[in-house]
Amino acid sequence: MIAIAFGTAALIVVLSVFNGFEDLVSSLFNTFDPDIKIESVEGKTFFSNTLDLEAIKALPGVISLTEVIEENALLKHGEQQYIATLKGVSNDFLTNNPIDSMIIAGTMKFPGKKNAVAGYGICYFLGINIHEIPEKISVYVPQRHAKNFGVLDNAFNIDEITVTGVFSIQQDFDTKYVIVPIDLMKGLMEYEDELTAVEIRLAPGVDLKQIHREIAQLTTEQFSVKSRFQQQESLYKVMRSEKLAIFLILTFILIIAAFNMIGSQSMLILDKKKDSAVLWSMGADNRMIKRIFLTQGILIAMIGAVSGLILGGIMCLIQIQFGIIQFDTGSTFVISAYPVLMKFTDFVVVFITVSIIGFGAAFLPSYRINEHFLSLTDKSTH
Repeated sequence: MIAIAFGTAALIVVLSVFNGFEDLVSSLFNTFDPDIKIESVEGKTFFSNTLDLEAIKALPGVISLTEVIEENALLKHGEQQYIATLKGVSNDFLTNNPIDSMIIAGTMKFPGKKNAVAGYGICYFLGINIHEIPEKISVYVPQRHAKNFGVLDNAFNIDEITVTGVFSIQQDFDTKYVIVPIDLMKGLMEYEDELTAVEIRLAPGVDLKQIHREIAQLTTEQFSVKSRFQQQESLYKVMRSEKLAIFLILTFILIIAAFNMIGSQSMLILDKKKDSAVLWSMGADNRMIKRIFLTQGILIAMIGAVSGLILGGIMCLIQIQFGIIQFDTGSTFVISAYPVLMKFTDFVVVFITVSIIGFGAAFLPSYRINEHFLSLTDKSTH
């Protein structure tokens, strides 16, 4: 019973920690990634008039629609150089955007056409002191129709931007993106109406699947409409695969622990030979005697399972409330303690899994009880 209880508690704790990490990573990515992203299936850019942007804006639940132009660029600050992705965004990007909460220096606003908000990692590699912003950096973007690459001015469109804000979300974003006004990107890229993506943010609580379907109906086969999960599909699949693998490993450990129960049940059946023989001689058939031992085994499994669920839940609540198990990383991570998120479905799945294992462990020893076994037992008692 104790072995089953601790195995069940371990399942609950580990699954809840995985849920916590998944929720943490999702929240970090969702800060930057939009709810829905529209991109061209073929080619890098598309013309804005090929999408009915007004109809998409009018959909219930859509709170902002951002026109986006992304391109890699060489950044230079003093003697330091770094290749990053310039993300040109329209004014809607500043509407109800959770990235505001991730600004660690300066402001998210664009006071001028040539202002920018850079990731903390980019500032680090360029040698920008975030406490001394605004800082000016040079931007080099390859010309679309350059012919003579031997001359720097002919090969690149060059401009100067001012970093007025710094964000820190997650390393993948902090070392990659610089957010600038879309008009600046149009000038650097020599675009007129071309876009690389359209990002859509939705109001809290709306039906994402329904909005996704409605937006897909408003677009043509030329475009791909991706939800947050589809934008980071490989990441979420890896996380779920890891969770499933851990669940199977701990389930296997529970099965091994169930052999203790099989052994103890077998010893109990042998120890109660005389009692079984007395019941059999009084008229109890082998099915009734089997049922007695089977019921006892199931009770052991159920008490162990319920105790494990309660114990695991208490351990998770203690970690959530007090954060006892800390990260040994100082202040370099976004949180200090292991994240925990309990889900009711995990409790149901674990209870069903442990119940099946417990029933099997209770059934196997009871199965060997038959009339031949009872008749031999009865003879041995005389």
